[in-house]
Amino acid sequence: KSAVKARKDKNFLIIARTDANAVEGLEKTISRVKAYVDAGADMIFPEALKDEKEFQKMRKATKVYLLANMTEFGKSKLLSAKELNNLGYNLVIYPVTTQRLALKNVEDGLRQIFKDGHQNNVIDKMQTRKRLYELVEYEKYNEFDSSIFNFSKKGHE
Repeated sequence: KSAVKARKDKNFLIIARTDANAVEGLEKTISRVKAYVDAGADMIFPEALKDEKEFQKMRKATKVYLLANMTEFGKSKLLSAKELNNLGYNLVIYPVTTQRLALKNVEDGLRQIFKDGHQNNVIDKMQTRKRLYELVEYEKYNEFDSSIFNFSKKGHE
């Protein structure tokens, strides 16, 4: 209720999370969810729903937006975005998926460098400078920098 009352922007979404399912079970989780909705929550984040049946029961219990957390090695069965959409979920998050992918690649690469004494055997697994610059839109930074400061030495001797 406090978050809803404090909201200053009508476009600000109030997401209420509950971790009750892992400890108290689905029925008590649904009771909490209903209280959150009554308090004005726009979206519900029910953590640790176990399988499709629990995701479906949660959808039937509330009409507000629902968020599904697809974190690996957690309590929830990993479902596809399409499956979750078909179950009526509006948002899916993968909170540490990219971190796990990146760190596994870093770990594997460092082991190879340690073993070989050089990085030549992992170059093909690396992102190229060209691709990095494309992703971060490096050209735009150059344009912006040039618009506020001239980095040439001319006139600054």
